[in-house]
Amino acid sequence: MRKWKGGIVLRWMRYLLLSLFALHSSLFTLAGCGYKPTTAYTQKVLSGKIYTDVEVYLRDPENAVLVKDALNEAIVSRFGANIADKDDATTVLHVKFNNVDFTPIQYDTNGYAIYYRAKVSLEIRYDSPVDSGTETVSGFYDFPIQPRAIISDALRFQAIKKGSGKALDAFVSRITLRGVKL
Repeated sequence: MRKWKGGIVLRWMRYLLLSLFALHSSLFTLAGCGYKPTTAYTQKVLSGKIYTDVEVYLRDPENAVLVKDALNEAIVSRFGANIADKDDATTVLHVKFNNVDFTPIQYDTNGYAIYYRAKVSLEIRYDSPVDSGTETVSGFYDFPIQPRAIISDALRFQAIKKGSGKALDAFVSRITLRGVKL
């Protein structure tokens, strides 16, 4: 005759019930404390349809396209808003490159730079029905290069794109704080 292993079944049922209770109580806590995602606060400031205008940086005119793409992606994914034409927009974002710097941050034993930091500084002016203002934000991106090499155009574009993305993340944070205060 086989022996029934009811103890294992009971332990699994207890584990399942405790897990469900923990999940339920954490969801109840988040709902009860008034948690709202950041998009709820950013939409208070940057509402409706958004138009982006990126001023061409004369030192690197190609980068205006990179920043405009990164900005449009941030608007859709982080703000939860829609991109619109200038005539249909309720909110306008004007983005201007203040500066793009490449600084060596690590050297090899022979004194050649092998790691660089790209710093992208953006000035973003926004006009919406609720609020308007100007924010200056910076983003950094660290990247390696081969010893005795120069920074290629592909590396430079990637560094500017990543740095601009981080600067836009800083802008999202500041706009979220403004939305909390409204």
